[in-house]
Amino acid sequence: MTIKANSLLLAFFLLFAGTLARQQQQLNQCQINRINALEPYDSIQAEAGVTEFWEPDNQQFQCAGVEFIRHRIQPGGLLLPSYVNTPLMSFTEQGRGIQGVVLPGCPETYESGSKQQFFDPSKRRGQRVQDRHQKVQNLNQGDVAAIPAGAAHWIYNDGNTELVVVVFFDAQNNANQLDANHRRFFLAGNPQAQSQQHQEQPGRQQQPGRQQQQPYDNAGNIFNGFDVEFLVEAFNVDRETAEKLQGQRDQRGHIVRVQQELQIIRPPQSRQEEEREQRGRDNGFEETICSLKLKENIDNPSHVDFVNPQAGRISNLNNDKFPILRRLQLSAARGELYPNAIQSPRWMLNAHNLLYVTHGSMRVQIVNNQGESVFNDELRKGQVVVIPQNFASIKRASQEGARWISFRTNDNAITENLAGRVSAIRSLPVDVVANAYQVSREDAQKLKYNQQQTTLFSPSSSKGQGQWASA
Repeated sequence: MTIKANSLLLAFFLLFAGTLARQQQQLNQCQINRINALEPYDSIQAEAGVTEFWEPDNQQFQCAGVEFIRHRIQPGGLLLPSYVNTPLMSFTEQGRGIQGVVLPGCPETYESGSKQQFFDPSKRRGQRVQDRHQKVQNLNQGDVAAIPAGAAHWIYNDGNTELVVVVFFDAQNNANQLDANHRRFFLAGNPQAQSQQHQEQPGRQQQPGRQQQQPYDNAGNIFNGFDVEFLVEAFNVDRETAEKLQGQRDQRGHIVRVQQELQIIRPPQSRQEEEREQRGRDNGFEETICSLKLKENIDNPSHVDFVNPQAGRISNLNNDKFPILRRLQLSAARGELYPNAIQSPRWMLNAHNLLYVTHGSMRVQIVNNQGESVFNDELRKGQVVVIPQNFASIKRASQEGARWISFRTNDNAITENLAGRVSAIRSLPVDVVANAYQVSREDAQKLKYNQQQTTLFSPSSSKGQGQWASA
């Protein structure tokens, strides 16, 4: 063999060994004996808002290869432009705002018709041109936004109440070529300033055995690493402006307060006008990344897939309803259970499932492949739990009902119900059921056909409610 062939063989061996090691590591991380309902373990306060972080080293997050945070942006607050190394999905839990996403190579289709202009040195002396930028989108309660890895984005709260946005990161997605952690690269400000101030606060709780490290310790303004002289030449600006790009003296943190109302070109305010504008852009040709919609309102009744007037409803967003998800390999679902209603026991064939409760509470049970209960507890508003792929689960709403949003690590996540009109047990031959469970054919028929509802079961359709309440 030649030296070149030996080197190539060694490279393939190292690649295979690395892949095998990662798979073995993930397999070990998914040997879960206990899952807990999780709340934020830390937060970073900025001038006009706060970001809360869930513990990324928790075993259930490590198993799924995902991370989760929550932004709380005050009215007039601007989450500074940044990008991350993973694809992400966000859900607007409360309030309204504006989001901008910068996609490489896409045209600046929004052009100002106002008198606000800027000087363009490429034009003849003294001529002024109008402002241009890539499209922005309104954020309303119930909106799910999808952003590719590496795409710069920002959020502005133009409402009168706090804007709450939860964000899901898929760190083990193929688009992430770094390590299995989400890393944020800021294009402005000095996010580490607030992180350093936070570190000095007394009484901060720290996870046992965890090295003291702030969530944004490793997130900085990328311009800060360049020489000022390079920035002066690259942007053709004076030194003072170049230094402001670096943000070294900026103490506002990663969410800043806009002194006057943000003046940008934006789409129509109402959902109906926005949908009409989108239809006007659809021309029957294959969509490119530039023309794809980056958000869908999952609370829109048109997205409902399962409805039981006595039990609740389920809405799914997959690659069919939200085509950009095919590129991100992610999906989402919105669920609602009325008081004491039950969602059929089930498992997910091809995805991990992160569950975040937005209203009310519910009791959730999760079972692993050893037939052991790894979670049997109440899941309340603001709490998160991860249901690993193939782990079986069941949900029952409390007296006040429950609503949740879930994020899945597959763009066409598939579930299999265990009970109900469309389920695994109903699909088995009656003799298989009878022999598998050592019951009579009559009882096997009851197991298969007694539950006539699908996916969501009303309280009256299920016996033994009190056993749940006292569990």
